[in-house]
Amino acid sequence: MTNSDAVATLKGRSLLRDVDLTKEEFIGLLDLGERLRHEKRTAAERQALKDKSIALIFEKSSTRTRSAFEVAAHDQGRT
Repeated sequence: MTNSDAVATLKGRSLLRDVDLTKEEFIGLLDLGERLRHEKRTAAERQALKDKSIALIFEKSSTRTRSAFEVAAHDQGRT
């Protein structure tokens, strides 16, 4: 299984802890993050959330975490 295949298996799952991931899924997420970061820096990112609705739900109040997720969602096309 490739790392991108491992990430594809995450669709529809709730991830509450890092131990909920297999080694391949965890590495796949790291690879995805590296790719997205590279695309943003080279102005080549595609907006995966364009015309989609999302909900950000946090267990604890954290301005820094919420802000980081809101910026990431905006960068991916959520308006």
